[in-house]
Amino acid sequence: MAVEAHLKGKEISAAHFFEIWHHYDADGNGYMDGKELQTFIQELQKARKDAGLDLTPEMKTFVDHFSKSTDGKIGIVELAQILPTEENFQLFFRCQQLKSSEDFMQTWRKYDSDHSGFIDAEELKSFLKDLLQKANKQIEDAKLSEYTDIMLKMFDENNDGKLELTEMARLLPVQENFILKFQGVKMCGKEFNKAFDTFDSDGNGYIDENELDVLLKDLCTKNKADLDINNIATYKKNIMALSEGGKLYRNELALLLCADEN
Repeated sequence: MAVEAHLKGKEISAAHFFEIWHHYDADGNGYMDGKELQTFIQELQKARKDAGLDLTPEMKTFVDHFSKSTDGKIGIVELAQILPTEENFQLFFRCQQLKSSEDFMQTWRKYDSDHSGFIDAEELKSFLKDLLQKANKQIEDAKLSEYTDIMLKMFDENNDGKLELTEMARLLPVQENFILKFQGVKMCGKEFNKAFDTFDSDGNGYIDENELDVLLKDLCTKNKADLDINNIATYKKNIMALSEGGKLYRNELALLLCADEN
């Protein structure tokens, strides 16, 4: 199998990394868990053994932890930390700029430069270029274009050639990705608009921190399986990072709470 051959490599190319991820995230939900994760662990161990290679320290720590866990879950970020991928490609998953959901939201606002609600190929390319420059890494334009194309393929779940907030959020480690928690509480457009108008209590066209606090308490009460009311302060801080001057407008909140009806 081609994917098993990729696992034997001393340095895995960006393209091969994409193939590995796509293969083991069999249901396409953005992370490996359960049988997917256990299959990956077994085939990684076998591939390294067949190639006469020991597990790297990162692989050994990973295997020791997740082979005994029945509820383990990893995303693309964690996989990139395990496998020996190209150094420049690894930087996209190890950048300190994306170490938290709040940082991610601020980064999103910066690179969604036209406030369209998504990041297109050119905006993504600028984002990747800036990450490398922050790490003092130089890269040829052709290689940068290759990485941009691979990242689009990796994160663009609906294949529309652009990245929505929830798609690009997969750059975050699973445990840091609060956006995943809101996937189960999304509303249709009509329902979302009604909720926005209800919680925009003064009718000024945006939601401030106090109004967001009330909205989040309502969501947590109605969706206890997905959201923890004890984490409201964290949710609020992360969501307000999308706002401009403490004003969270309809289109900004919609990125998180409005379901795609296409």
